[in-house]
Amino acid sequence: ENDPEPTQTKEEKEEQEPQQIKEEPGRPEPQQAEKEKREPDPPQIEEEEKPFKCKECEKRFIDISSLNRHMQSHTEEKPFTCKECDRSFSRKSSLKTHMKIHTGEKPFICKECDRRFNRKSNLKTHMKIHTGEKPFTCKECKKCFFQISDLKRHMKIHTRENFSQWAILNAHMKTHTGEKPFICKECDRRFNRKSNLKTHMKIHTGEKPFTCKECDKSFIAVSYLKKHMRTHTGEKPFKCKECDKLFYQISNLKRHTRTHTGEKPFKCKECDKSFMDLSSLNKHIQIHTG
Repeated sequence: ENDPEPTQTKEEKEEQEPQQIKEEPGRPEPQQAEKEKREPDPPQIEEEEKPFKCKECEKRFIDISSLNRHMQSHTEEKPFTCKECDRSFSRKSSLKTHMKIHTGEKPFICKECDRRFNRKSNLKTHMKIHTGEKPFTCKECKKCFFQISDLKRHMKIHTRENFSQWAILNAHMKTHTGEKPFICKECDRRFNRKSNLKTHMKIHTGEKPFTCKECDKSFIAVSYLKKHMRTHTGEKPFKCKECDKLFYQISNLKRHTRTHTGEKPFKCKECDKSFMDLSSLNKHIQIHTG
């Protein structure tokens, strides 16, 4: 008879069986761990790397197309031309924006008053009317402006850029101080310049020494005659930068420009309502005066 096989204890079976490594949750396998140790992290590319450099001003760009587009600002090349008015632009996007003038498209809407604009920048400028924001400040006199173009124009007062003589500048400064030392003896009206008083006096004397050769109409000042002559010649020397519309007088251009910016500088003292031009304000005031 065969002897019965000896029974193995539980401990003896565990010793004979190959031991299995128990995986812990979240712990990588040994081969994966070794692989991760061997392989270094890939080099990180800096997001702000700009390898394309402008030779004119050393400004840098992330791609060659951006550099080429920038170079047009130095060469003044304007390859994109409007088929409607032949105006040229350095960028296709600028031409696209310009075309809205001809199509009448105004996709940018003010949430406060529903006014529409053909440019986002015009809407942004317009919004300052509602917020009262005037971020551009003159360092000389602390006067504030809606737009940087208004500040630059104002700065010419301090730099004497528009004045050939100090006397003219001093006379101009009186428009800001309100000083009017020259008084008309006929009607007590006051003026900040002696030349303005002299011109005004012709109203009382009836003198009109400057005559139009085309229609014999006469004027008290040569400046009035020059403005009048444009009605005969058709000359419109003042051009709107936004829509290229032309005007006889700079005052008309200024008034027109406000239709783009939405600026309303003439404010009613009675109810704080604002207007784009003085004539509209004067009409409004009649409501209060009866």
